[in-house]
Amino acid sequence: MPSSLFMRLPLLSVVLAIAACSASSQPAANRDEAPPPPRIDNGPGADACGAQSVQDRIGRAFGDALREAIAEESGAGRVRVLRPGDMATMDHRPDRLNIHLDDNDVIARIECG
Repeated sequence: MPSSLFMRLPLLSVVLAIAACSASSQPAANRDEAPPPPRIDNGPGADACGAQSVQDRIGRAFGDALREAIAEESGAGRVRVLRPGDMATMDHRPDRLNIHLDDNDVIARIECG
């Protein structure tokens, strides 16, 4: 005579399947995007490249004229433009301004380094 557990196994499978379907049919919670992380002030010389003075350029389409304007206004000793997938050296240069672009050549982030 089969055990009672094996006789109830098909019923248990059906109950679990129904429970899984009903749990996933609930609407997903509406979530806002997380705010950007706070800027960390590393003390004197943390903004040696002048990145804070050109943060208003984030979100703009990048071009040669904008690069020149950013370089001039920031007073950075060097300017480096980084696109997604670009290789870059990992050396930290406080006087170098890094302009990070997205896939559409829109400025996504500007920082020293």
